[in-house]
Amino acid sequence: MIKRLLLITFVLGLLAAVGAAGAAYWAWNHLHEPFRADPQDETVLVIKPGTSAGRILADLEDKGLIVDQRLARLFLIHRLKDPALLAGEYRFSGPHNTPQVLDKLIRGDIVTHPVTLIEGLTFDESADALARAGFGELDVFRQEMLDPSRIADLDPEATNLEGYLYPDTYHFARGTPEAEIVDTLVRTFRKRFAAEVEPLFTARPASVKPQLNLRQLVTLASIVEKETQLDEERQLVASVYSNRLRIGMGLYADPTIIYAKKLDGTWDGNLRRPDLRMESPYNTYRVPGLPPSPICSPTLKSLLASLDPADTQYLYFVSRNDGSHVFATSKAEHDRNVYKWQKLYWRKKWAEERRQRETQASPPAS
Repeated sequence: MIKRLLLITFVLGLLAAVGAAGAAYWAWNHLHEPFRADPQDETVLVIKPGTSAGRILADLEDKGLIVDQRLARLFLIHRLKDPALLAGEYRFSGPHNTPQVLDKLIRGDIVTHPVTLIEGLTFDESADALARAGFGELDVFRQEMLDPSRIADLDPEATNLEGYLYPDTYHFARGTPEAEIVDTLVRTFRKRFAAEVEPLFTARPASVKPQLNLRQLVTLASIVEKETQLDEERQLVASVYSNRLRIGMGLYADPTIIYAKKLDGTWDGNLRRPDLRMESPYNTYRVPGLPPSPICSPTLKSLLASLDPADTQYLYFVSRNDGSHVFATSKAEHDRNVYKWQKLYWRKKWAEERRQRETQASPPAS
């Protein structure tokens, strides 16, 4: 009788073990079944900060990204030791099984989106570009950019981050805090400056004039950035302003007046002669030397050009109206260039436009 009971117990235990093994085998295979057969299918999942693991797994199942949220929960707790699932935007395409989906969320393999901050933007314009691209609130970006603490060690005189938000193409996840985005822009400036400008900046001979500190260098580079977009002209433009600074001549830089008008909210896209007389520390037609701060975000090329201007005697330049400039060493030469490339050029252009309008308006001959 005892032997029979032992045999029954053994058989029941064996069946239970086989059943458990079978269930485990089924669960394991079920977890590793791909959720998609068509590699062209794509699903986007957005996990908000603070979402519970249970809610995330339910959303994954609802979207067809995992086969069973209960099995996924057991796998997450007992196999993976219950790691955090990170918030963010995720994109799934092609066949994935449950462990692969969970691994993506554990690693935080989130989708990022590009945004380009072009060279020459003011911090206000950078804030607007980021807000328009959907990366945060304009007022919050402006508040962060008005805080100079991020560059206080580099520029103790700074009252905001003007000049230190490096222009580049960045990639951010949706929901990235505005402060973190601004940190990245400043960190990129610091990284580029430390790697490519600072070694040359600290190695300048004392004989080089003018001797600019970092704030002055960034300010000069910001003016160069606004004056030309041609790489081959940056050192030439920098030489003009460096020569003017060296001899105590006014900079007479139109972009500084435009910046002043942006600050007081009166810039409408047109610079007029009366604007050259406006009362502002940024009016370099009236106030000698560099303006009080940078006027935009300069590129590395403008920083390097301002640190190492071309060796010229140029004191003047005027636009050819095609993006390039003509340079001169004397006022008389400059006046001739202004007559040719501004007065005469526009006189001919306006006359041609007037003839075209008259031709279009005249009735056809009968």
